[in-house]
Amino acid sequence: MTAKAPTIRNRKALHNYFVEERFEVGIVLRGTEIKSIRESQISLAEAWVDVSDKMELWLVGAHINEYKYSAHAVHDSVRRRKLLAHRHEIVKMHKAVQLRGLTIVPLKLYFKNRRAKLEIGICRGKGDRDRRQDVFKREAKREMDREMKRANFR
Repeated sequence: MTAKAPTIRNRKALHNYFVEERFEVGIVLRGTEIKSIRESQISLAEAWVDVSDKMELWLVGAHINEYKYSAHAVHDSVRRRKLLAHRHEIVKMHKAVQLRGLTIVPLKLYFKNRRAKLEIGICRGKGDRDRRQDVFKREAKREMDREMKRANFR
């Protein structure tokens, strides 16, 4: 029996951005990189997606640790990695970045049919006021749940 493949989430992205639209894209990896990802040795916290002039998507700033059991073929841990998407999706993302000033951020990395997939989102940055409102809503929900739980025990 094999271990379940991990799902790596970028929690920082949901804290700092409003996600307007999500896409599922493939990612081009080397052998030692995929082995490191299967061991959850990846960080998406400082990563973003760049759309090149040739209409290609590149994952920049993602840190994949070196595979600890590799004998000789060691990969660069912070290299740019090409992303695979449909042309119409790439054009849509390019327009969002160029015209509306939005950012493309990786949200989570997971495995689908033994292949690594990356969920990326077209995002708008949150300001301090938006973050405070999120905290206020979260605390109000927590208080309401606490009261409901206490009312159900009576």
